[in-house]
Amino acid sequence: MSASNTPELTPALARRVHRHHVVIIGSGFGGLFAAKQLRKANVDVTLIAKTTHHLFQPLLYQVATGILSEGEIAPSTRMILKDQHNASVILGEVNGIDLENRTVTSQFLERVTETSYDSLIVAAGAGQSYFGNDHFAEYAPGMKTIDDALELRGRIIGAFDQAELATDPAEIERLLTFVVVGAGPTGVEMAGQIAELANKTLNGTYRHIDSRSAHVILLDAAPKVLPPFADSLGQAAAKRLTAMGVDIQLGAKVTDLDASGITVEDSDGTQRRIAARTKVWSAGVAASPLGRTLAEQSGAEIDRAGRVLVEKDLSLPGHPEVFVVGDMMALDGLPGVAQVAIQGGRYAARIIGDGVEAVRAGKAVPARKDFRYFDKGSMATVSRFSAVAQVGPIKITGFIAWVMWLLVHLLYIVGFRSRLTTVISWLTAFFSRSRGQLAITEQQVDARRAMFYFTAGEPVTAPEPESATHPLQASRP
Repeated sequence: MSASNTPELTPALARRVHRHHVVIIGSGFGGLFAAKQLRKANVDVTLIAKTTHHLFQPLLYQVATGILSEGEIAPSTRMILKDQHNASVILGEVNGIDLENRTVTSQFLERVTETSYDSLIVAAGAGQSYFGNDHFAEYAPGMKTIDDALELRGRIIGAFDQAELATDPAEIERLLTFVVVGAGPTGVEMAGQIAELANKTLNGTYRHIDSRSAHVILLDAAPKVLPPFADSLGQAAAKRLTAMGVDIQLGAKVTDLDASGITVEDSDGTQRRIAARTKVWSAGVAASPLGRTLAEQSGAEIDRAGRVLVEKDLSLPGHPEVFVVGDMMALDGLPGVAQVAIQGGRYAARIIGDGVEAVRAGKAVPARKDFRYFDKGSMATVSRFSAVAQVGPIKITGFIAWVMWLLVHLLYIVGFRSRLTTVISWLTAFFSRSRGQLAITEQQVDARRAMFYFTAGEPVTAPEPESATHPLQASRP
């Protein structure tokens, strides 16, 4: 409903007067699976999201390296919920939650919408964290959105194209050096795919450079690869990456970053410079700012990453009608992975549905059971036919882990068509060494930086030549 006027009472709104209204913020794993869980409940569901799609974030790195298209991992949220007649979708970024009056305010372009709720599920997710150095984002995109992945694809492929035109050996070396910051699952997967892209896919496609001479660096301030995994799995992943030519540098903290390179401080305090045109940031996350909004109004605590410390039933302290799930919640040290969001979203939806049904039947609302997370294990792919997996005490490496990784990811891709096209793309990439999504445009690389300068009130032509990544930009002032 609009904040400025009250719309005419349509049949849909008339039904809502007599039905419990559930508002869900976010179309990620937590929000979407919560909405789908409520498909048979006697409620009306409004899902508010700032994008038109549901993003399968674990496969973003495959979009960035040309294996998959964005459509295969980001189906339309409206199409997913098309046949769920108790659900509707509002496009907009939520910039206000009023717990006392039970309203959510969102904005899309100049249009502001206020939506009332009886129950609220906040699943707004998390963004990239640069640990207080947000200016790093200008030259080192994260891996959280489709825009990030497409920009990185443009930067990576564009670096090879510029190196083909360059004549200075030092410039060629800088262009063909790729630094991935963060040795967690995303960083490992990204470093492995850049190495495969250079060594296999692009091999022989250039006439003046050898793509296999690319230098891929994976660095992290932590002392090991894949810190969340068992030491043996981290060592297995590191061994495989090293065999692929990836230069793993641990105990290296990033202290500065600009267009032409990156400055790191080693564990002994020594600082050094790495000349590299292309940087990828996969080191840390920060919860949505809505977590702080909820905390300020409810008195709830938030942790260092901005996550809200929730009750055992995932509700906001003092507000049993509000649930916080996924990357925004902090409970018992649960990790920020898709399964936590999926199970949390479904759990909150079941509580709401059971409560509404009890009231409808004239019965007492059932007591809430604590949320119990079922750990289905952790996986990370390293390269073609190689991955690591940990399911409880069981640790698996190599081809079997890779097959498990494929099957699990296919299971959670939404929609038959997306699964089918993903399988075709995987078969093409893994068995022919070709990739079908290597097209890049200037807009992919330029758009975010142009918006940065535009919002800062500076001319869009402000970037210096070193910032150019696409070959068509090389001569721009």
